[in-house]
Amino acid sequence: KKFFSLQQKNRGKKLYPAESKRKSSHKYFAISSAMLSVNEYKRHTGGLIASLSIPWGFNKGDDDLGGYHLVWPRDMVQTAGGMLAARAFKDARRVLNYLMVTQEADGHWSQNMWLDGQPYWKGIQMDQTALPIMLVDLVDRETRLSEADIKHFWPMIKKAASYLVKHGPVTEQDRWEENAGYSTFTIAVEIAALLIAAGYADYNNEPQLANYLRETADSWNANIERWTYITGSDLAKFVGVDGYYVRISSKGTSEAESGTDILTISNRQVGENICPANEMVSPDALALVRYGLRAADNPRVLNTIKVIDATLKLHLQQGPLWYRYNGDGYGEHADGKPFNGTGIGRPWPLLTGERAHYEVAAGNFSRAEELLKTMESYANETGLFPEQIWDSQDIPECGLYLGKASGSAMPLVWAHAEYVKLCRSLKAKRIFDMPSQTKERYLISKTWSNIFIWNLKDKYTHIPKGKTLRVQCQYPAVVRWTSDEWVTSHDVQAQDSGLGIHYADLATEQLANGQKISYTFYWSEAGNVENKEYTLFVDSEFAASTASTSQKNPPDQERSGFQVPT
Repeated sequence: KKFFSLQQKNRGKKLYPAESKRKSSHKYFAISSAMLSVNEYKRHTGGLIASLSIPWGFNKGDDDLGGYHLVWPRDMVQTAGGMLAARAFKDARRVLNYLMVTQEADGHWSQNMWLDGQPYWKGIQMDQTALPIMLVDLVDRETRLSEADIKHFWPMIKKAASYLVKHGPVTEQDRWEENAGYSTFTIAVEIAALLIAAGYADYNNEPQLANYLRETADSWNANIERWTYITGSDLAKFVGVDGYYVRISSKGTSEAESGTDILTISNRQVGENICPANEMVSPDALALVRYGLRAADNPRVLNTIKVIDATLKLHLQQGPLWYRYNGDGYGEHADGKPFNGTGIGRPWPLLTGERAHYEVAAGNFSRAEELLKTMESYANETGLFPEQIWDSQDIPECGLYLGKASGSAMPLVWAHAEYVKLCRSLKAKRIFDMPSQTKERYLISKTWSNIFIWNLKDKYTHIPKGKTLRVQCQYPAVVRWTSDEWVTSHDVQAQDSGLGIHYADLATEQLANGQKISYTFYWSEAGNVENKEYTLFVDSEFAASTASTSQKNPPDQERSGFQVPT
């Protein structure tokens, strides 16, 4: 009924079907569009839960209060994006209003919350602060927000952007809610959100703030490879590539030395729950393409896809699926017993949709259409998409059959949203939710950054050669610095960004390799010099380039069975 009411509200604006002659695509589009709406709470309109189901609910006790019936801002934004793709404009607008009233005072959103906005889990996931900014822009692109609307949402955008620049790009938890550090998915949406926020700052007559946001986004974008791209690992040698983007660098202040990191996998037994970060990959890296930071034919992206397919791709009769990351423990045990805090991760149809979006970006539309059909084939008999697919021999007594839904969530609303957006992307032959700001700035204009950002929460020991050092702090200050052991020194007054961050740019771009930079702070409000000296060394090895060259996309590969050492 909700689906047909959507059709009535959008009379004259036909819901987007898949660009396909197959009737099945229209069927699954209709089912998915309806699923997006039935998960909205009617008392707190705009509040969308992650699923009406409870993963392995038959094994949960009455005291287990959490679950997918809570609101996850990330899932909710993805769902609202699906609504926009289906032209359910008023529904998506309600989500924005809900986000406004549930935003925390410091600008972030809770890891998850009850429908009345009360937090449940309280982890910090930076993508859940960035994605609402992106949703405002997507609503604007689809519906043309009025001047009053833009001013209405600007305080929410500004507070969220403030939180991002104060605490990012490192995240306390990645989008799978497990590890801290530099996550490719999180960084991608953070950068996109900052560029979008800059545009709204311009619109609201704050040009200095807009410039600061763009410079921060550019600096973070220029450092993605330094933080997350690994070369020379055993896995790279096994696949036959020079390197790849890792899933996450666990050291929040690492110098892109993620090969020395050790990740603790949340859902594995002790003794089986550690893995070198440089041996762990994830389809998360495709977000760099989806959100317009890297071209689909970028050699580093193509290398990463080869590694992803060699380690995470599974071919079943219906078509290919991908795992979240190697070593994942979120899924049933080998004997079919339900996930109970540990288990073995199973493949996600959602990730087939994300891979199809990459193929759209690469111009491989027929391949994307095949993956759309594959995604449909993993729906159950009523057209619902599960969170995970059982990937082992049948265990009838546990209701587990190869290629069918596992005991995880079904339906997963996020998966239905991904399907609807994929239909829209295929029809338009471009990624529906790719921000125009990132595409224009990084893929077309190829804007780069000469700024390296340092702040008090980082422990950097080096600065790439040829960069201007931007020193950031949260209070008014003068930065006194030297590059010749205090024989001479320079004072730089920190500027107010307008977001609770003050910054001073030190003219370090001409310093030689190996040269030492020392600095300290004079705190203006307190009227005293900090009794501490900070040092960095210029190092040409940290200067990374992401120059894009064109080459053909790699062919599909069977899963190799490469085993990551534990």
